[in-house]
Amino acid sequence: MVATDKAFTGSVPQVYERLLVPLIFAPYARDLAARIAQVGPRRLLETAAGTGVVTRACAAQLPADVAITATDLNEPMLAVAKAALPDPRIEWRQADALALPFDDASFDVVACQFGAMFFPDRVKGYAEARRVLAPGGRLLFNVWDRIEENEFPDTVSQALAQVFPHDPPRFMARTPHGYHDRDLIRSDLQRAGFTDIAVEAVDHVSRAPSPREPAVAFCQGTPMRSEIEARGAPGLEAATDMAEQALAQRFGGGAIEGRIRALVVSATAPQ
Repeated sequence: MVATDKAFTGSVPQVYERLLVPLIFAPYARDLAARIAQVGPRRLLETAAGTGVVTRACAAQLPADVAITATDLNEPMLAVAKAALPDPRIEWRQADALALPFDDASFDVVACQFGAMFFPDRVKGYAEARRVLAPGGRLLFNVWDRIEENEFPDTVSQALAQVFPHDPPRFMARTPHGYHDRDLIRSDLQRAGFTDIAVEAVDHVSRAPSPREPAVAFCQGTPMRSEIEARGAPGLEAATDMAEQALAQRFGGGAIEGRIRALVVSATAPQ
């Protein structure tokens, strides 16, 4: 990971929420919220909450008396989340998942949607989750599978490799899709003290009204934007146009759809 991989700044949070959330994040948020509801927590902590798609799904699926604490390291993302869900039962906190500002055994469930890939030390992040979990509490999170199993970002990344052949932007493959080794995930969780570890591949279909939306979403609504802008000519808009053309060539010019695949992980804190 490079420093810009965590730079969700400027207009990125707004584009992320408007385009990426319905494109790829919403179905997994509903899935994760349903799994959390099955556990039946009284106290839920969400780390790396982003713009709040999982928080909203949990607020809709969990009983009204469940206390929800939603955190993110990135204040601009959290600001978008808070504006979209002014729910008094939700406590919003800026917090580092690797140094959580909560007492031991404070929560029944810790959840994290597509955040573990960004942890600079994943074992430490998992260990922090275990620390704040009550004995027998559950950690539930998801990560993207390899980029080749996710057709829209794979197509965009291939297009950008043509635009910048000598130094292609690698953000999508390097970070969002860079932590998909199931044995490594299990090993990291075991090193952090978790037991009863399960890793499940879950497929969904990503749908967009035209190729333009996913092109803008990935090129301008993720930290890949900084990579593109740093490379200069032909520039962000031209690179986005090339990504749009590649998507249209592969999936068609009207409404399009492509496979997305994530790994959904469950682990238990020791009694």
